[in-house]
Amino acid sequence: MSMTTMTSEETRSNVEKALEEIRPFLQSDGGDITLISIEDNTVKVRLEGNCIGCSVNQMTLKSGVEMTIKKYAPQIEEVVNIS
Repeated sequence: MSMTTMTSEETRSNVEKALEEIRPFLQSDGGDITLISIEDNTVKVRLEGNCIGCSVNQMTLKSGVEMTIKKYAPQIEEVVNIS
């Protein structure tokens, strides 16, 4: 098995690590993030608390969350917020 091939468990574990890194920043603003699913290199998350109505949440999702997740799990292509 090559280093670039990750099992779904490894991917999920790495995505969770990324979310753990992001979570304190969201919680300091009264928000949170939950991992919903990972399908076909797309991560589905739910922004919660103050993150729901926040106008910068799409920017936060794309720049902060997606970038951090890709750092841990480079095969991830997209992060989508499920409201």
